[in-house]
Amino acid sequence: MTERLTINYEKKPCYDIVFSDSFTLLWEELEKINAAERKICVITDSHVKSLYADEIMQLLDGRCKKNVLFSFSAGEENKTLDTVRDAYKFLIEEKFDRKDLLIALGGGVVGDVTGFIASTYLRGVDFVQIPTTLLAQCDSSIGGKTGVDFDGYKNMVGAFYMPKLVYMNISTLKTLEDRQFFSGFAEVMKHGLIKDGMFYEWLLENMYEICDRDVETLLEMVMKSCTIKKLVVEKDPTEKGDRALLNFGHTIGHAIEKSKNFTMTHGECVALGAVAAAFISWKHQWLSMEEYYEIRDMFVPFNLPISIEDIDPQEILSLTKSDKKVEGNTIKFVLLKKVGKAVIDKTVTDEDILNAINEIYYTEDGE
Repeated sequence: MTERLTINYEKKPCYDIVFSDSFTLLWEELEKINAAERKICVITDSHVKSLYADEIMQLLDGRCKKNVLFSFSAGEENKTLDTVRDAYKFLIEEKFDRKDLLIALGGGVVGDVTGFIASTYLRGVDFVQIPTTLLAQCDSSIGGKTGVDFDGYKNMVGAFYMPKLVYMNISTLKTLEDRQFFSGFAEVMKHGLIKDGMFYEWLLENMYEICDRDVETLLEMVMKSCTIKKLVVEKDPTEKGDRALLNFGHTIGHAIEKSKNFTMTHGECVALGAVAAAFISWKHQWLSMEEYYEIRDMFVPFNLPISIEDIDPQEILSLTKSDKKVEGNTIKFVLLKKVGKAVIDKTVTDEDILNAINEIYYTEDGE
């Protein structure tokens, strides 16, 4: 079971996304980018290392000039320049040069860190994405965004740098713990909400198969989600226009993520941010009240939160102002004109944002 999607950059084919249910065809795909003539460094984290690193290293053994493994401790808190520095040191000691290849094996953190290392080591070396989480497969591995957090601020240091290949083994989703699986689903839901109302409806119709992780359903879901992201990033590869639509739910979501010191998953925070953005869209009289409540409630069957305790609404508001999507004093807020059609709005006020935060803020007395 193999499918393929080609991502274009500046109207020319740039790299393929290969969808499979195993790693069987990985070497065949790597050979197409001359992997046999290169040294290869697989970069992963401590969690994924225990699951898939041995299989990938055995697949590479004897087929390339040299294969080595670099791993770092799992977690968003390690998506930092310190981890990048450790990787630079490792690559220098292993005598990696510009002709060699990096492979990102893991979730969004591993992919973002590896991509940034690839974009900056010796002014740029090739890299391949092997995303193993739903979040990475449907979102972060596609489109060339790389980067690390800086002093707790999300993705403040980074670069646009395209991979040479994205290889998705959908079966890896079977080993994801529930919380991480549903975290990734927030980005899938986002794609339907901003660009494809029919896909949004399909997600709701296939709710049980998705939650049961039926591989054929997951393959169709991941491919549909990637196709939506493909259309957006091809039109606007460096986020000067429509690509910013992919930030739906992220402005308030990132603020909550930082406020909670990354104890919540990215997808949980995006879900809360999406509910808040849908609320503002309703108050702008773009969504009906019924549409708003349906969007809000549809996160629940996928184990995603629609309210949050123990936050300071004023702190969340303040943190939205330090988001990298702010231009001057203006926040580029992504709202919904309708389900399947998002727009960038620069008229959202502090009061609008605070009202939306209060909408998702749960207190025991109901206030």
